[in-house]
Amino acid sequence: MSQGQSPDVTFDPALTAFIDQEVLPGLRVEGEVFWAAFSRIVARFSPMNAQLLAKRDWLQHLIDARNKGFAFQAPSPAEEAEFLRRIGYLVDEPPPFTIGTTNVDPEIAALAAPQLVVPVDNARYALNAANARWGSLYDALYGSNALPGQARGPGFDLARGDQVIAWCRAFLDEVFPLDGASHKDVSAYQVVGERLVADGHGLCDPAQFAGWSGEPEAPTEILLRNNGLHLILHVDGDSPIGRRDRAGVSDIILESAGSAIMDFEDSVAAVDVGDKIGVYRNWLGLMKGDLVASFQKDGRTRQRRLARDRRFTAPDGGDLVLKGRSLMLARNVGLLMSTPLARLNGQEVPEGVVDCVVTALIAAHDVWGERRNSAQGSVYIVKPKLHGPEEAAFTNALFEAAEQAVGLEPKTLKIGVMDEERRTSVNLRAVIAEVQDRVAFINTGFLDRTGDEIHTAMRLGPVLAKPDMKAAAWLQAYEARNVEAGLACGFSGRAQIGKGMWAMTDDMAGMLVQKIAHPQAGATTAWVPSPTAATLHALHYHRIDVFARQAELASRRTPIDGLLTAPIADPTGWSPSFLAREIDSNVQGILGYVVRWVDLGVGCSKVPDLDGVGLMEDRATCRISSQILANWLAHGVITADAIEASILRMAEVVDDQNALDPAYRPMALDLAAHRAVAAARALIFQGAEAANGYTEPALHAARLGSKADRPQG
Repeated sequence: MSQGQSPDVTFDPALTAFIDQEVLPGLRVEGEVFWAAFSRIVARFSPMNAQLLAKRDWLQHLIDARNKGFAFQAPSPAEEAEFLRRIGYLVDEPPPFTIGTTNVDPEIAALAAPQLVVPVDNARYALNAANARWGSLYDALYGSNALPGQARGPGFDLARGDQVIAWCRAFLDEVFPLDGASHKDVSAYQVVGERLVADGHGLCDPAQFAGWSGEPEAPTEILLRNNGLHLILHVDGDSPIGRRDRAGVSDIILESAGSAIMDFEDSVAAVDVGDKIGVYRNWLGLMKGDLVASFQKDGRTRQRRLARDRRFTAPDGGDLVLKGRSLMLARNVGLLMSTPLARLNGQEVPEGVVDCVVTALIAAHDVWGERRNSAQGSVYIVKPKLHGPEEAAFTNALFEAAEQAVGLEPKTLKIGVMDEERRTSVNLRAVIAEVQDRVAFINTGFLDRTGDEIHTAMRLGPVLAKPDMKAAAWLQAYEARNVEAGLACGFSGRAQIGKGMWAMTDDMAGMLVQKIAHPQAGATTAWVPSPTAATLHALHYHRIDVFARQAELASRRTPIDGLLTAPIADPTGWSPSFLAREIDSNVQGILGYVVRWVDLGVGCSKVPDLDGVGLMEDRATCRISSQILANWLAHGVITADAIEASILRMAEVVDDQNALDPAYRPMALDLAAHRAVAAARALIFQGAEAANGYTEPALHAARLGSKADRPQG
């Protein structure tokens, strides 16, 4: 125990060694002072965290007791509002205000662009996400289903390549039109004075020309800019692709993921001290800029590192430097789970408290160093699963204490508020008010928000089936009101307003059609599951001027009524075949996700559904599936026997889907002994009583058991 540390607080030796030996060197922080401050934070905030969790449980108890008397008939919005106010769930909106957050990086305040979310425990994935600031449009189109057909043969498919080139020329004509000409006919691009000239024709908007590399008469790179996003034309007429292009353009590089969330939470399976230190160590490598990932590909060892900045000549002849990396945010865990990293009076302490302090300490390497990440010297911490204004105020106080412990300037730690729990949604402006001087982001989390909606209405009646949930009144109001609250509080040009994930990881054609709705709705960012998806989604931000769209939406106000309309269904019209399919679909999704979480420690998986469509599954999607089944079971819509029969069938399906993975351990061979099956059963059969329907307790317990069964090296 370090001098000045509270005798009631102890830290795991592995954590102290990691921080003392790897984090503190190079920082202007005295170890003894830091550990004493960390100890005080643990002692102060742990009891507060426990009180907030107890209030969640008490409010849900009151809601359940009231809901049991409605007999499948949802209360009217007016009745719901009156009840929620009476129990202290719904609070009065604050007077109008404008957020006062300062030192916000342009990627958050001024750039509308895609956002990646990636498990930071996987160094290669984390580096890929950080480097996804720039992506090849040619590669994204060639290798995905974004365009009809697909590449054929082991080598370069000339027909597919020509299809990509033609599509890109049409896109250039749409977004960067030439005065009196078409990009498809251009034979040469040149820089004349401060203008881009294509066979004698200039851009209709000369201001879209942002720079070049090489020689003016034969540039190798041409930098264009639209709606704040950049695009690079690579010119190499000697390359195989450039030879097929009249102007020698060999690739088009898009500025893609403006920001990337390095996730400590939903997409990771960090259940013990070793796992968490692995998460923190990768965050440290990102903040210091020295993270390296080695991997095998094509029989060779390859490495990933953080990308360098990109340099150009500006139109006026000066130097222009553009960041080579996405702005990195850290998503800490919420309030629910505890960790053995620290103990108060012998008991594990809230994991989110430890996350906050360690995240801030590590990020000081960027704040006080070369600022490879945040040019403004800010640290962005996304806080998930907050329930209402009290928990936002708690988090604000925790961030302030962490700043003091590390020695950071006040309000260095910026908060990203995930609007993914019902108590936050109905009180969103009051939540924002509690963090108004450090908030940099609000984001709708449709997946977790749906899980909480189901759990809140657990005793009210049977909820809608998953396919029908997206058309529910509460969801439409939720998505609209999130944008409206952000605009009313002055987010435009100051902070991000975000939308959720595209879950169909392989369906880029569908994403191109549907996800343009997010910038059209006034969101400055939306989540994508891969760098390829980020590049393709960036096309939407070229086509939609989000800040102009926000100005159009600024006066819109969606009533709260829809948000207070529970998604209760009438199951009398559901056929046996429909129910059987829904049971199997939900059970298969749960098993497909949980088995890899429990056995392999994979926190986010691409799980094929019953039709073979790969879906991104994480704890949020698992929460929905388990809560729907728990709800239907509680109201007699389905039976326990039907679920057990589905588990038996779907275990075989999931085993077949994973048959080529040598690390996979089949479930169907011994259902009774497989920890993943036991975890899936717990999620379903105990889902009605689980705290807010969260999956973490069951998953963590099963994963810890699995690790104990098969100790690592």
